Amino acid sequence: MNYASKAYPRTAIEVAKPGELKANLLVKAAATLHAARKSWPDEPKRLDDALTYNRRLWTVLLDSLIKDDGGLPAPLHKSLKTLGAFVRETVSLMTKPKQRLLNNLININSRIAFGLRGRL
Repeated sequence: MNYASKAYPRTAIEVAKPGELKANLLVKAAATLHAARKSWPDEPKRLDDALTYNRRLWTVLLDSLIKDDGGLPAPLHKSLKTLGAFVRETVSLMTKPKQRLLNNLININSRIAFGLRGRL
């Protein structure tokens, strides 16, 4: 990989609007979970890594929601906090993977990313 292709993701993060950055990270998490779902159960570590990334991302998102509502309407702000708590509690998927819950995580991330992009 050349220098320019390594620098692009870092630069994109530095200049992205907060909503756009969150949307991009949620799309990345959804894509990572989707890829892990396709290779599961043959590659359990891939699923663990995807779930860990997703949980960490939602921990950061929840922290930002607790500190600032980001101009979101109160019902939406509350719903996102509730979803975030649900997503963080999916650690059980690492020991007992369930297709339905994995699909739910992918859908949650994708739909929230879509909604964030619609607000930009």
